[in-house]
Amino acid sequence: MMQTKPILHSTTHRTPVGILTLVASDRGLRAVLWPKLSAQRAGISPRPRRNPDHPVLRSTVQQLDEYFAGSRTSFHLPLDLEGTRFQLAAWRSLAEIPFGATTTYGRQAAALGIPTAARALGAANGANPVCIVLPCHRVIGADGSLTGFGGGLPTKQWLLDHEARVLASFSASPLAGVGRGGGLEPTGTIVSTPSWPQRQPVQTRLSMPVA
Repeated sequence: MMQTKPILHSTTHRTPVGILTLVASDRGLRAVLWPKLSAQRAGISPRPRRNPDHPVLRSTVQQLDEYFAGSRTSFHLPLDLEGTRFQLAAWRSLAEIPFGATTTYGRQAAALGIPTAARALGAANGANPVCIVLPCHRVIGADGSLTGFGGGLPTKQWLLDHEARVLASFSASPLAGVGRGGGLEPTGTIVSTPSWPQRQPVQTRLSMPVA
């Protein structure tokens, strides 16, 4: 029996890094697309219906605005992502990289228990459909270089600089480490080797809050 595809909804949202296209099903967020990348070019099917009032999209817009305003350090959104088992594991691990931290493809692979898969993880990260929410911009090369990024290297640098500024402002505040979404260390230090929480079993379909 052929499985019915869910109805998809979309909207666009202006941000400091350009106009992003947001796509969601009733289950959760399906995609956050960079400017000039349409849902069709991204291979999203069926074609989304424009619906800026969809609750998942409204929550995404609100949380993105809070992230860019510096008042949110983590996202709490249901996700409805489709990919291979390996891709879903890679994308899940992105959600575990702390705000303001960076790691390398090699460390990301080691944290997943597959230390020889750094190159494959780079390809999986490159296919990450929900940029910013799942922060592939926090993964850099072993030599400290920014490496490839779907939104362009200037955007990747801007996002890292933005998070550094937010951490610096929190560390200088009497309420250091307190931000919407939490997850900050009291010192607000940017770390290059984050501690990784215990990994949960991988689902074929990723439908989870990003915390």
